[in-house]
Amino acid sequence: MRKVIKALPKAYWIFLGLLFVAELGVYLIIPDMPGLYTWKAQYIPFIVATLFLFVRDARKPFNRFIYSYAAFAFLFLALDYLIAGHAGLIQISVTFIPLGLYLLFRFSIWNVKKLREKDSRTALLLSTIAWGAMALAFPPLPLGPAALLLLVPWFIALNHYNRSSAIFATFWASMVYNGVNYYWIFNVMNVETAPSAIIFLGVVLLVAFFSAYSVVAAFVYTLVKDIRIKGYRVLWILYPIFYAGLEMTRTRGDFAFPWSHLGYVFGNYLELLQALSFVGIFGYTFLVVISNMLVADALDKPGIKSKWPFVLPALILAALFVQGKITLSALDAIPFHGSARPDTPQIAMVQPCIKQGEKWSKERYDRIIDKTLGMVHDSVKRGTDLIILAETAIPDHIRRQPTTIDRMHRVSNRMNASILVGALDFKRNKEPDAVRRYEVYNAAFLFTPGDKHFPQRYIKKHLVPFSERIPFDDIFPILNYVDLGEGDFVPGKETPVYEPFLWTPFICYDAIFGDLVREAIRAGSKFMVNITNDGWFGRSTAPYQHVNLVRYRAIENGFPAARLANSGVSVFIDQYGHMDQNTPIFEDAVIQRKMQLKSRETLYQNIGDRVEDALLYFFGIYLVAAIVCSLVIRLKQDN
Repeated sequence: MRKVIKALPKAYWIFLGLLFVAELGVYLIIPDMPGLYTWKAQYIPFIVATLFLFVRDARKPFNRFIYSYAAFAFLFLALDYLIAGHAGLIQISVTFIPLGLYLLFRFSIWNVKKLREKDSRTALLLSTIAWGAMALAFPPLPLGPAALLLLVPWFIALNHYNRSSAIFATFWASMVYNGVNYYWIFNVMNVETAPSAIIFLGVVLLVAFFSAYSVVAAFVYTLVKDIRIKGYRVLWILYPIFYAGLEMTRTRGDFAFPWSHLGYVFGNYLELLQALSFVGIFGYTFLVVISNMLVADALDKPGIKSKWPFVLPALILAALFVQGKITLSALDAIPFHGSARPDTPQIAMVQPCIKQGEKWSKERYDRIIDKTLGMVHDSVKRGTDLIILAETAIPDHIRRQPTTIDRMHRVSNRMNASILVGALDFKRNKEPDAVRRYEVYNAAFLFTPGDKHFPQRYIKKHLVPFSERIPFDDIFPILNYVDLGEGDFVPGKETPVYEPFLWTPFICYDAIFGDLVREAIRAGSKFMVNITNDGWFGRSTAPYQHVNLVRYRAIENGFPAARLANSGVSVFIDQYGHMDQNTPIFEDAVIQRKMQLKSRETLYQNIGDRVEDALLYFFGIYLVAAIVCSLVIRLKQDN
């Protein structure tokens, strides 16, 4: 350590000393300002560091210079937050922007270097073919069953090229894959809720964030592919379970966005989906990964005996198809079997297709309500038990619209039907030191005939990160001061089961989380009502992807679903996944029918929570084992 210290030039130590004094001095004179504040004195350490850029001995090597500066800046930023509970916007900027630009520069140089390498270019071509084709496998696109082979070129690249080339190729191929999967988020720009530049940057960061998952998958594969334990490739053969666990990490926490798991590719074929009731979505991901991995491995081995994996994709498809045919041939698997019984509800769903750009216009509020309730009056049949209106069908905080509340009560009484309607709600925070003056909710309200009280309320539990909530704003309260145009909602905690037909509402995103569905079933629910607003995403694949996810939950758990989207796709789904009265997108529609109640118990309904928790534990254990085994092998080789 002493030798290292002595080897550093004197100019570098002068730089550190002056930087520390500047940071400390600015920190000591910071005024007591709540939340995120602007304090121009925080430019001083940045100016000091900039001046030392002209001193060669201080900045040489430059990476030591920039990391030292960032470390000091971050230290005083953290002290400001931890001790005083606030943070300077200028300090945040001068901490992360220089470091971020430097890392981006280094990343760019690394990519240019990789592009000059023939192996990296070949790996990139193979990986892009694989992930680009996989992006076309999700409903409504047609390549679903081919997913059992589509990733073979990627695994070939992982098998044949060094780790650096594999990671380079995987990242950019995944950018293509996720770009195709999530391009529709750009349509949010058509609605003026946030600056377009911020939304564009957010989409790029989202695509890069999910591409990082594939990079982790590639990195771990390159660690385990050649590791042998007593002669056997134990970690390699367990890799598909690790991959399923990696996907599982995307379903938990504030960043949860479990949209494009590999197992969702079979959604166009009902027979192929019936095994979901046994193995769930992550079992299907396992099948996709192991099929591609074994076929790619077989291509590298000589001899006829090693070629048996070539028939594996066909065997998997045949097994799924036969099992599905047998399952769907049962009497209770007839589409919507038992829905005509007297104890089943008659449900009507109203799709008014309100344009997203008009939805939050105060001038159009009355017209929107008139159109929606006019469709109820004109098209909903008498004798309906439950009328469903879309997420935020009342485009305002419902408590601010007492006239609309009275009107909803009157419609419920006149139709002699319960009405579920989406709207915003709020609660004033009475705590004097609270960061939020109000808690705002994305909610659904149930009006029942003859009831004059305020309607029953369900609050959305899973909020879309950065769209409806800044992640971790409950852990770091200062994030509540950040305004990127997000909804800034507070998540709900309760899972209601409404009588008389024992059903549970799910708002938008909620219905794609298996743990929430199983929680409702354990509470006694017999079917789900999913209200959403996919109008944000325009004419794209997103509405079809979304309904596919809800269909998977219905089959996994034997849980019928009535799904209403403001602009489509609205549909009834039974407990085997049959769909009825699918509406086109962006067309006005009212659909109704007698709804099936849950009469089927599935294996995955009972074991799903334990399976998914086990996948998370397996992911962590496997990752540690892969790293430790790799290090042990490297140490042996070095010795």
